[in-house]
Amino acid sequence: MDAVVKALNPSSSSKPIIERAPVVRPSREEAEAAVRVLLRWAGDDPAREGLLDTPKRVVKAYQELFKGYEQDAEAQLSTIFEEVEGYDDMVLVKDIPFTSHCEHHMVPFVGKAHVAYFPAEGVVGLSKLARVVEVFARRLQTQETMTAQITDTIDNALKPRGIAVLIEAEHMCMSMRGVQKQGASTITTRFTGAFRDDPAEQARFFSMVRGFR
Repeated sequence: MDAVVKALNPSSSSKPIIERAPVVRPSREEAEAAVRVLLRWAGDDPAREGLLDTPKRVVKAYQELFKGYEQDAEAQLSTIFEEVEGYDDMVLVKDIPFTSHCEHHMVPFVGKAHVAYFPAEGVVGLSKLARVVEVFARRLQTQETMTAQITDTIDNALKPRGIAVLIEAEHMCMSMRGVQKQGASTITTRFTGAFRDDPAEQARFFSMVRGFR
């Protein structure tokens, strides 16, 4: 994918903005042909009965598995409710299940996300936080990038006083290939605002995530 570097101010010390050119998608027929090539590469015959419709099924499955590319994560948080009777404490949605795909090997990683924030000017519907997780999970990902994207999206849309995101997942690229260590989990976190500045709030977040099971 080609990238164009654009500086906001040539004399500024700010980092340049990287604008990526839009991806030109191949046709459905081209995608199905690519699947047939991979089937041959795997050592099978795409013309045999059991594989005749596999290319169509794979392309259809990809439309669902990677639908996040067609969705705007920040738009999920466009409706803010300000009438919350002055509530300004932590809002936590935990155990949000997701399935994503590793961008390095294109195999799944499966886990749960825990998302919390301190409201500033209002709250969003609880399901919307889960939708943000889903949008980014339905793209080729690394867990680290996904953690940052969820945090940045909430920060841009809500401008809360603090955000905490914890993701725990098992990666099939570790369990079914490579070192083949089944059951190994990866945990990533990101904190902003009150969660970053106050260790007590981080501890309370971890306690709430691990407690009340």
